Amino acid sequence: MDTSRFPGQGADFEVYVREVSAGLLRFGHLLTLDRAAAEDLAQETLIRVGLAWSRVRRDGNPVGYAHRTMLNVFLNRRRRRGDIPVATLPEAGKEDTGFAAVDATSDVRRLLAELPPKQRAAVALRYVHDMPDAQIGELLGCSPETVRSQVSRGLAALRAHLPEKGDMHA
Repeated sequence: MDTSRFPGQGADFEVYVREVSAGLLRFGHLLTLDRAAAEDLAQETLIRVGLAWSRVRRDGNPVGYAHRTMLNVFLNRRRRRGDIPVATLPEAGKEDTGFAAVDATSDVRRLLAELPPKQRAAVALRYVHDMPDAQIGELLGCSPETVRSQVSRGLAALRAHLPEKGDMHA
């Protein structure tokens, strides 16, 4: 990201961008399940963080602000566009190897795509970012109880699609 678009932000914003870009991109990929959409989401997030950098820096939690911003942008885009994940993803170009853990199989992507956006975000924040319920609730704008419910429902939906133990080698 060209940080020269944010004059007066200083070297600390540049350092911040270098430190968080890869993590934001991975989180964006978990949310969107698409490399190009994840890049757009991360870029939009960093632009918004850059525009608010003096306030974000004073608040002392720029990573949390970026996660919240990314979630808001993701959820708002989905509401505005009415995007609905599809069961079969179109053929994509060669993926960056940094996404190998997230995009291990097309089945994982398909299953995640079937989860509603907030459930997918809650599962990703819990199991990828290892965040506690209270912190996830702050990011999603809901109570810790609702987070637990979202995660539980998301995991139940994912488990429902797992093969039976006897079917593993079929």
